Amino acid sequence: MSNGQPTTRLARQLGIGDAVGIGLGAMLGAGAFAAPGPAAQLAGSGVLLALLIAGLVAYANATSTARLAAVHPNAGGVYAFGRARIGPTVGFTAGWAFVAGKISSLVAMALVFGAYATPAEPRAGAIASVLALTAINLAGVKRTATAAKVGAGIVVIVLVSVAAATLGSSEANSSNLEPLTGSGGLHGLLGAAGIMFFAFAGYARIATLGEEVRDPARTIPRAVSISLAIAFLLYAGVTSGALAVLGPEGLAESSAPLADAARAASGSGLATVVRFGAAIATLGVLLSLLAGVARTSFAMADDSELPRVLAAVHQRTRVPHIAQTAVGVLTAVLVLFIPTITAIATSSVCVLTYYAIAHLSALRLSPAERRPSFLAPFGIVGCAALALSLPIESVVAGIALIAAGVSARGLLRAAKQRNHR
Repeated sequence: MSNGQPTTRLARQLGIGDAVGIGLGAMLGAGAFAAPGPAAQLAGSGVLLALLIAGLVAYANATSTARLAAVHPNAGGVYAFGRARIGPTVGFTAGWAFVAGKISSLVAMALVFGAYATPAEPRAGAIASVLALTAINLAGVKRTATAAKVGAGIVVIVLVSVAAATLGSSEANSSNLEPLTGSGGLHGLLGAAGIMFFAFAGYARIATLGEEVRDPARTIPRAVSISLAIAFLLYAGVTSGALAVLGPEGLAESSAPLADAARAASGSGLATVVRFGAAIATLGVLLSLLAGVARTSFAMADDSELPRVLAAVHQRTRVPHIAQTAVGVLTAVLVLFIPTITAIATSSVCVLTYYAIAHLSALRLSPAERRPSFLAPFGIVGCAALALSLPIESVVAGIALIAAGVSARGLLRAAKQRNHR
């Protein structure tokens, strides 16, 4: 290419602002509005320390992912990194864990949107949102980025308003923030961190768009760091405010903690705004996540790890339209059958496996490629600790799902080898 950028099968249209918008749109979702409550159930006032632990693990994950994406600016994220740095089987495991885990996340996010926006018919609202956002993604990645930036901007305003209203309220009591370590011990603290980590998941969406970002070696690491830092500050503000106003017990009992905190601090007007912001945030997650899962599916299909038809690229929009449609339709169907809590638990195990493979791949980088020598081992330990803090049935279900995909791949490859003999 004349501009010296790596060869790409897709169109490089995204700049730093677009990438940050997609990253924030992916992170500032339902987790920000729902995670503090169940985290407080496990750790009490330790939810703030749990947020810090989750943020540190997320930062380690983001660093390894960003440095890999700068060296391998291709669609597919950790699937492509694991394949290049370790081998095809490890790459497939990462890609399958991502697709399986994030489709579970899509189901959960769609159901949360339905609960906020169409409470009388939550599943109908969930399906409608998935189909509408799939259509936006099919129109082109620039439209995806524009919609993500608009949605992220609205959510940032809502979260800043909640933090300001709660922290400045006469109802806020600083004693509710103590003790910092909480009341659930180490296991409760790690469990709460695992839940709060779900709220951070999304920064890797930038890496999955590696073939559509301009100057990826510079843009991807900057966009990941900026979006993660903004998300952490916003989460710290709203979680501190909600804990100060509601207290550990009130926060633990709330199914809509930010809305309840806003109501306690400023009345029903701000609470209504928070519910609107939650709906917009969830749409932002769905939009960027639909795009990210489709790109990973596209990359795997292009390597014949998934059906080749998913590798088709639309001539006009330059997006993987068949993969995008398939992900949207599958999500809409699963919404009819899978409960929200099951979808979230399955997603957590799969996503933490995905990031563990990212760290293993990052350890294969050379010093000249800025190998994250300390953060990668820390990230592996962190991913394992958070995964093992989840309910045992969720761990078993996630491992079984990943193992099923890897086993199916092995059987299919063995059958192909026999046919070629």
